[in-house]
Amino acid sequence: MRVLVTGGGGFLGGAICHMLRDQGHDVTSFSRGSYPELGKSGIMTISGDIGDQRTVVDAVGGMDAVIHTAARVGFWGPYHEFHRTNVEGTRNVIEACRSNGVGYLVFTSSPSVVFDGKDMEGADESAPYPAVHGSHYNRTKAASERMVLSANGDDIRTIALRPHLIWGPGDDRLLPRLVQGARAGRLKRLGGGKNVVDMVYIENAAEAHILALKALKENPRCRGRAYFITNGEPVNAWDAIDDFLALAGAPPIRGSIPKWTAMALAGIMELTHFLLRRRGEPIVTRFLVEEMTSSHWFDISSAKRDLGYGPRISTAEGMKRYGEYLKGHPI
Repeated sequence: MRVLVTGGGGFLGGAICHMLRDQGHDVTSFSRGSYPELGKSGIMTISGDIGDQRTVVDAVGGMDAVIHTAARVGFWGPYHEFHRTNVEGTRNVIEACRSNGVGYLVFTSSPSVVFDGKDMEGADESAPYPAVHGSHYNRTKAASERMVLSANGDDIRTIALRPHLIWGPGDDRLLPRLVQGARAGRLKRLGGGKNVVDMVYIENAAEAHILALKALKENPRCRGRAYFITNGEPVNAWDAIDDFLALAGAPPIRGSIPKWTAMALAGIMELTHFLLRRRGEPIVTRFLVEEMTSSHWFDISSAKRDLGYGPRISTAEGMKRYGEYLKGHPI
């Protein structure tokens, strides 16, 4: 198939591009920046703004399918920036598929679209969207997911995947931030340290998207639906962070802060950032505290049943591979 991957220059998007290419598909990446390493791998690249409708329509032209991973992520920032990329950008992708007669759209969503700040233990896809979202990212991703799923019909078949805490070789966000905090002595355990979370290894997350594309063609049951994607091996969040830090040669977490103390500090940091109009994110936000002190692990039986998804790379094997990778790519 001829497949366009939006956000192909990113961590997940790049892994999907390479996996599609290895399976013999004709792959094009659409990203904001320039990624010559993709071109060297035989992947066509297009640079453009997902928020510009004309550019997206042109990029989607001639494709058989789109895998839409591009998103504005983060815990802080102006609402309009999240809305333009996540909501307007997704609307542009849907309309571009329709105007170009592209019949398959796989959307990368997030479990955060149903996160209400409380524990989610063994949650499945029946979990409702909360009345109030804890961050601009959650709010705009939920709006985007709803838009994609409601677009499903005779002219375009759609599906949304919710991968949780993607990690592994090539990660340029999660582990580097943890390592930076640990080495600066800023990384503290928040809350009681008992919360359990799901994660997903990068190859498993990428493969889930390709399986979803195949299922859209062959299995009507999956169309217009969302699916959680994890490794299916919930772990203690803080033990996992220490394991990752050890792989990178960084010191473990030292010290802890009670949840409500952390919430108060986060509120002060948010207010200071707002009043002083500081760029970048505060060290900690109230949403991050809620996320880091709650359990969130999910039932992936629907993805197994409808998509044929089964995490091929276990957490133990993934850690082994990640460790080998970090030896040649130190943080």
